[in-house]
Amino acid sequence: MDYYNILGVDRNASDKELKSAYKKLSMQHHPDRTGGSDTKFKQVNEAYSTLKDPQKRQQYDNPQHQYNSQHFNQGGFQGGFDINDVMGQFGFGARQQMRNQDITIGCNISIGEVYTGKNVLATYRLNNGMEQTVDIKIPVGVRNGDKVRYSGMGQHDILQVPPGDLFVQIVIQSTNDFEVNGLDLITSKRLNVLKLITGVYMPITVPGGANVNLNIPGGTQPGTLLKITGKGLPNRQGNPGNILVKIIGQTPSGLNDADKKIIEQIGKKYSWL
Repeated sequence: MDYYNILGVDRNASDKELKSAYKKLSMQHHPDRTGGSDTKFKQVNEAYSTLKDPQKRQQYDNPQHQYNSQHFNQGGFQGGFDINDVMGQFGFGARQQMRNQDITIGCNISIGEVYTGKNVLATYRLNNGMEQTVDIKIPVGVRNGDKVRYSGMGQHDILQVPPGDLFVQIVIQSTNDFEVNGLDLITSKRLNVLKLITGVYMPITVPGGANVNLNIPGGTQPGTLLKITGKGLPNRQGNPGNILVKIIGQTPSGLNDADKKIIEQIGKKYSWL
């Protein structure tokens, strides 16, 4: 293989030019991308791994390299070299049982993005010092603390074995209006005494975009927890959580003596006092 041709650079290319070509081509040919090629991805990695190292590059540029490479591939070392055999000697077994390292990164998402999913450009550093940026999709229905797996997007500096995986750990951010508790969303609503006595329909805006009218019956006591079934966070099994609404009573202020007397009379009538 002509490593310079694989990377599309001249034989006198600088380290910067090599790095730029590698970054572009590794993204272009990544097996998990549309139109990607596992074969070309491995060739790009093999080429860059050799040419970025001054000593390896010097050996490669030496005309003797062509003979050594052919001799090596044809089994010039006592009947042939097989990575599976070497790994077996060290207790690793077949090549398929060994892989590059996995990478774990965190990702913050809003409550609303749990309903819709989210496209993320994730950037992380590889063992070779390069930064890798990938376009990933956070699926609908993830839960707080979930680790979403993206195959083959981890470390890939050991060329003879499969790349590791990328794990994205989800952090769902609560808001001033809603607190996340598993699949349930918890919120609170303040109601004055009159509405607690008479009852009221109160609109609730769900983070997923829907609006629901919550029926608060007359005589509801402060501290009551009302449930809106099936409007909480979705999950990948299709069983959404609920919205729990805690009712907080709000006493009126600025009452004059006459107002207080009326309330006192009502309280005596219904044995509130």
